[in-house]
Amino acid sequence: MSSRIRALIRLVVLVVASVLVTTTADAEILVLSSGGTLSIRSYRIEGDLITVTLRRGGEATFDRAMVSRIAEDEVPEPEPEPAAAENPPALPVVQRSISLAELGRRPFADMIQAVSLRHGVDPVLVHAMIQAESNYEPRARSTKGARGLMQVLPSTARQFGGGNLFDPQNNLETGVKYLKGLLAQFDLSQAIAAYNAGPAAVRKYGGVPPFAETQAYVEKVLANVR
Repeated sequence: MSSRIRALIRLVVLVVASVLVTTTADAEILVLSSGGTLSIRSYRIEGDLITVTLRRGGEATFDRAMVSRIAEDEVPEPEPEPAAAENPPALPVVQRSISLAELGRRPFADMIQAVSLRHGVDPVLVHAMIQAESNYEPRARSTKGARGLMQVLPSTARQFGGGNLFDPQNNLETGVKYLKGLLAQFDLSQAIAAYNAGPAAVRKYGGVPPFAETQAYVEKVLANVR
């Protein structure tokens, strides 16, 4: 075998190996093993993880075991219109050690995953909030009147169209949209504090308010993330 052929074989082996480690490709529909789907712009595979770029903006990462397949969309969505104003600040990145596969075994996991990703919020954070707020009890109700999985107040729900807060889907839609708005205004700890004590209190004190309940709540949610 000539040295030229041997060099060519080595090159092919290196290229194949690099593709196996990290793959980037264009696609339009990601199908989860649970049956749910997400509209995506592209994806890349890195070891046991698949990271997708969502059509509406943002990224999400899944364990490969959670993904059934990636296919073309027969009815592609139109590309979103470019924003007239400057882009909003990026939402905080949640540093966590918990795996998405572990989250997939929790109650309402598929619904939480879908709603969170649709609104560009890390599902790990949403799980942590729900764990602290209701421990996944959809009929939970506080003495202050907060209801459902994410313990949403009726007054907050009215800002997003109202609805039955004991219905898990509606509660998640409302709670995640509210949380997304807080994450756009504050850093992670402050956004969690604002969810508990209200954004006005966070602004008043320039950070997490000096309330024992709120400080304990922030620590609890961050502990749930880790």
